[in-house]
Formats: sequence, structure tokens, C-alpha cells
Amino acid sequence: MRLIVDHVTHYRYDLPVRAVVQSHRLTPSLFDGQRVIRWKISVSDGQMGGGFRDGAGDWVQGWTVLGPVSGIKVHVEGEVETTDLTGMLRGHRETVPPLTYLHHTLPTRADMALAKLGEGLEDTTDSLGVAHELSRRVADAIHYRPGVTHNNTTAAEALALGEGVCQDHAHALIAVARHVGIPARYVSGYLHTDGDGTMQEAAHAWAELHVDGFGWVGFDPANRCCPDDRYIRLGSGLDAQDAAPIRGSARGLGEESLDVTVSVQTQQ
Repeated sequence: MRLIVDHVTHYRYDLPVRAVVQSHRLTPSLFDGQRVIRWKISVSDGQMGGGFRDGAGDWVQGWTVLGPVSGIKVHVEGEVETTDLTGMLRGHRETVPPLTYLHHTLPTRADMALAKLGEGLEDTTDSLGVAHELSRRVADAIHYRPGVTHNNTTAAEALALGEGVCQDHAHALIAVARHVGIPARYVSGYLHTDGDGTMQEAAHAWAELHVDGFGWVGFDPANRCCPDDRYIRLGSGLDAQDAAPIRGSARGLGEESLDVTVSVQTQQ
């Protein structure tokens, strides 16, 4: 499938700030399931800094905008050819050991309720079957509903609410997987929604679990599936903040607000 992405993020400051420094994970991952045909990232009045491929295989690019800055536009546009690998991350080069992703963070720490979701699966040798079952249990426990959680909601809080969005589903699956001894990480990217009942927005998130005999395999409990050719993978991390497509800081007293629009279409 050929997917065309148009992703615009507007940052606005109520008082001009002296400068803004950003770190982007906005370049599609290099693996067998996707091939970049064209890709462009622009930052209004921005100066491109250094870039590098980190140990997880993600391209990290630095940007600086010198002030006074009242607003910034980050524009991502491009086209990617995708292949359905049934969730498997084949051909992806990285150096971080999978066991690193057993480390808990605040958003992914398992409380008693999350631990209960993994009951009966701790000693099962069928790692792939366990991963699928964990994803199913998370999908049953947290119903998709926008607006009830926020960026800082933890997996435990989302489970207690019984509602949330893709970030909450991913955090909950990561928490339970790590609790039963399966390395798990957060993945950010895009999803083409084509009116077939898929609930998610185009900017999307899911989890990858490291399964014995298969390596990293993606699971999207929000849509009850593994990532296929409708998905574009950007980057990964221990949790949503660690894997954020855009991270940055502003030097000044201005309050920041942002507006995001994302479109993912198929080539006609």
C-alpha cells in the first residue's frame, strides 16, 4: 500500500520566547515493512542541527528556532510504501538489548489491577500466544473513548477508568507484558483509517513485544489487531514521552499551546 502523509503541528506562545530547541523522531523506520518514496520535514524559521540514529534504530534530528518566537509550524509530508508483515519488525537494525525494555516507567508501572490482567500467563511457554492474549485482555478492559484521559494519564489510571485512547492501550499492554516478563515498548507512528470501523486518529500509537522465536512483534489493542500495511512506524521508547515524535523546550516565560492536524491517505 502507498500511504501519503500530511502532518502539521502549530506551536503558539502567548508571550514571545527567546528560542526553541526541538528533537524530532519524525522519520519513518528502516525495516522490511516500509519503504520511503519521499519524505520532507520543515520547521518555520528553523535551523537544522545534528542528527543521529540511536540505539533503538530511530533517526533523531535536532532543530533550533531563534527568537523572538511567537509561533512555530512543523510540517511533515511524504509518501511511504508499506507491506503487511503481520506485525513483525523484520530487517530493523538496533543495538539496544531487548531486556532493556523490562524497565518500568511511571506511566507503565503495573499496579495490582494491571498485574491481575496477566494472571495465569506468567509461566506459559507459548510467548506469541501470551502476547496475543494480553493484547485481547487490555482491549476488553479499556474501551476506546477520546477526551477522558490526558497526556500524563498512567496505565493504572486508564485501567481504573476503563476508558482511554491508543496511548492508554499501549501503556497498559506494556505494563502487563513487562509484569509477566516480556520486554515491551511504545511505538509512535501513523495509521490510515478508511471508514471500515477503525476508531483511531491518523497519528497513532501501539506496543511492540519481544516474542521468543519471532523478535519484536507489534500489537494494537485499540484496534484489536497487529500493525499491517495501514501503519507507518516512526520510532519507539519505554513510554509515550520517550517515543514522542516531537520533544523540545522553549526559553522564555510564554505559555505554549499547540494544534495538530494529521492526514493519511492512500495514493489514488
